[in-house]
Amino acid sequence: MDAPRRYPAAERLALVEDLHGHRVADPYRWLEDPDDPRTRVWSGAQDDLTRGHLDALPGRERLAASLTALLSAGSVSAPLWRAGRTFATRREPGQEHAVLHVREPDGTERVLLDPMVIDPTGLTTLDAWVPDLEGRRLAYFLSSGGDEHSVLHVLDVGTGEQVEEPIDRCRYSDIAWLPGGAEFVYVRMVAEDEVPPGQQAFHRRVWRHRVGTPTTSDELVDGPGLYDEHNYYGVHVSRDGRWLVVSGNVGTARRDSVWIGELGAPLPKLTPVLTQADDVRCNAWVDRDGLLYLHTTDGAPRFRLAVTDPRTPAREHWRELVAEDPGSVLQAVRRLEAPSGEPLLVLARARHAVAEVALHRASDGAPVGTVPLPGTGSITGLTVADRDTPAQSGRLWFGWTDLVTPPEVHRFDLSTGETVLETPAPGAVTAPAVRSEQREFTSADGTTVRMFVITPAEGTGPRPTLVTGYGGFGISREPAYTASALAWVAAGGAYALVSLRGGGEEGEEWHLAGNRANKQNVFDDLHAAAEALIAADDTAADRLAILGGSNGGLLVGAALTQRPELYRAVVCSAPLLDMVRYEEFSIGRTWNDEYGTAADPTELGWLLSYSPYHHVHDRVEYPAVLFTVFDSDTRVDPLHARKMCAALQHATIGDRDTRPALIRRETDVGHGARSVSRTVALATDQLAFLATHTGLDLT
Repeated sequence: MDAPRRYPAAERLALVEDLHGHRVADPYRWLEDPDDPRTRVWSGAQDDLTRGHLDALPGRERLAASLTALLSAGSVSAPLWRAGRTFATRREPGQEHAVLHVREPDGTERVLLDPMVIDPTGLTTLDAWVPDLEGRRLAYFLSSGGDEHSVLHVLDVGTGEQVEEPIDRCRYSDIAWLPGGAEFVYVRMVAEDEVPPGQQAFHRRVWRHRVGTPTTSDELVDGPGLYDEHNYYGVHVSRDGRWLVVSGNVGTARRDSVWIGELGAPLPKLTPVLTQADDVRCNAWVDRDGLLYLHTTDGAPRFRLAVTDPRTPAREHWRELVAEDPGSVLQAVRRLEAPSGEPLLVLARARHAVAEVALHRASDGAPVGTVPLPGTGSITGLTVADRDTPAQSGRLWFGWTDLVTPPEVHRFDLSTGETVLETPAPGAVTAPAVRSEQREFTSADGTTVRMFVITPAEGTGPRPTLVTGYGGFGISREPAYTASALAWVAAGGAYALVSLRGGGEEGEEWHLAGNRANKQNVFDDLHAAAEALIAADDTAADRLAILGGSNGGLLVGAALTQRPELYRAVVCSAPLLDMVRYEEFSIGRTWNDEYGTAADPTELGWLLSYSPYHHVHDRVEYPAVLFTVFDSDTRVDPLHARKMCAALQHATIGDRDTRPALIRRETDVGHGARSVSRTVALATDQLAFLATHTGLDLT
């Protein structure tokens, strides 16, 4: 009999710390340092091991072809109108990235920005873009190699020429143009030498900038408390250029500070409208009618809409325009000018994560109708024409997708009350024949939770089933076209997307029910979803796979340590796993409002109760696990996966071939957007791994 093959050697330190009375072991602390010679040797050996395992998996070529075909549908965004011009992105079959196009008033269209022309390696991404109000200039952000350190550029839309020098330090920055296109307000990180080493990512400022002048001439926007503790900012300038609205967040806390001020010369100090002490979400803007609109959770965890005069922005002056709907979440608001009659407000809602659009009178918020939608799906963008394009008055455009429909654009005409498909997905694809439904199940504490389930149109279970979710930061996972899900189902598997607590699918209370001290509810929801699928005979524990990334990586990391017998295979991508030390790396400390901090004795107890790295126990048969990490990830450090992988390789009693713990590493990509070819390569490895270990036949 052959001797069992061993994993690469990984030294186990006898490191145990006393943290608030808890004895916390950390045997793989040395793997936190990517430059440690031991880490380099270990990582190189893991690369060889993982590549050899993944390359030998059956059905890879067929799976890659299926993913490529499904992704060849491409994508298209809703048009953004500026003085008769429209701006929209489109990715054609065969293109690595979406390309920004501009359409002229006469209907002619041309490419404005193509990331592959900018960088033929495919490593540069177009992170954001904003045309000025006249459609003559375009501000856009580029980053390279996955680091998300965006650089701001400005070009002339007519000529395509750059009109000023690039501006760096614009990671996670916002921008708003003033009328005329000569100035904008934007957000920029401070210079490295202005703060202690390693602190730059946590400090930003809001500036008023004149195009073509050096940034040293920028005018600082200021106001009480504006720079006290906020990490991220949003900016809005009213269409007439009179009002500036600034929002601020402390990390990813679901609380908004809001300031407003008049854009005079020089800039006056902004007036606070809301602070962190108010403990509400609020998206605020001054609309075409000159009123300050507040889309807020103030007294309404599923959001309501209020208005006031911007000269009297305090809460006591707010007038409720549209009350909270207890059954849906208000997601977005647009003003729709009618060809005749008074303007309307378009309200995009999500009912149990499924899109709805309603029409209300702008004057008093009274409901007047709904917008027909194509089915059970999601809205990916919502736009109306500006006042400089009166011929398009009364029309609304929205991006649309559902579980089997690639991104497309529909148009609603107020005059007819009809919705029509205006721009289909650029590439023709044949989606597999499937059944899709939204199901309800009961979690451990009796809470009703929902999930979207896709199964092949023919046949019954139990079959290999892939379950995924997110469950954090109030982020909603809605029904959308997902090539990896459809490729899995096309091969005969089932797929489930769970609306876990911690997300925003049922409003802010749903989010709070799954964060901080309540984080275990998220994991319980996933376990209950798996058990519901097994009870329905859709699958069995030995055919059940789970996949999650980022906070979803934490989700599946906790799941595999809490219920190793319930899951057969796991893909854990860009995960948080050491919840005792997550704040020490990258931008981890900006998440402590979501998870808690190890500096607090009570909150450390929350974290230790589920921290996956600290719940790996010796002599346990864990599922097959594939960690996927990205060396240029500037959000979640790959150290989490390195440490967890080493711990699992040491602890598991499963055979290395049938229940391996592997780590797949990529360079030159990060946490966010990537090219199509890299997307296919990653998904091929992930799905082939899960298929092999759940019995899904890809050959």
